[in-house]
Amino acid sequence: MSGPGTLGWAPVTAGLVAPAVASALAVWPGADQVMAADIDPELADTAAFCARYGVEPVDSANCVVIAGRRGSERTLAACVVLATTRIDVNGFVRRALAAKKASFAPMDEAVSLTGMEHGGITPIGLPPSWPILVDAAVVERDVVVIGSGLRRSKLALPAGLLAALEGAEVVQGMAG
Repeated sequence: MSGPGTLGWAPVTAGLVAPAVASALAVWPGADQVMAADIDPELADTAAFCARYGVEPVDSANCVVIAGRRGSERTLAACVVLATTRIDVNGFVRRALAAKKASFAPMDEAVSLTGMEHGGITPIGLPPSWPILVDAAVVERDVVVIGSGLRRSKLALPAGLLAALEGAEVVQGMAG
């Protein structure tokens, strides 16, 4: 598989992904279809990344960690949306998590619990108890670029594979 943009996509090696991602890929049936590429970590944020490496924003997906709360119960979830959209945290995601309140998880907590770097969090390798909500528009793409768990690299994979992640649910209406 060749990836989008001007990056030198190659098979994933352990040094190009966070340890949690490498562990997940070692046992994931779709791993042979995932490619990785080095990037400048200063360009990991979506707009800068897409501009520098010629990746269309519609082929780039962001993974954010959301914390939902109902009383004393707290649920963490990952939400994957195209870079061209905004996630409906207070409406769609809050309802999907059956939460009274939902918000982006604090950065230090998201980094600590995922074992991934801020700006590189990816749905591959997340704690298995977390739901992964994938916006339907993401899986409609042929290939999508996502984080690698590190700021210094990205992953490219057939977008439909995201639906096969443990805990993943493809949803309509999460992003607009």
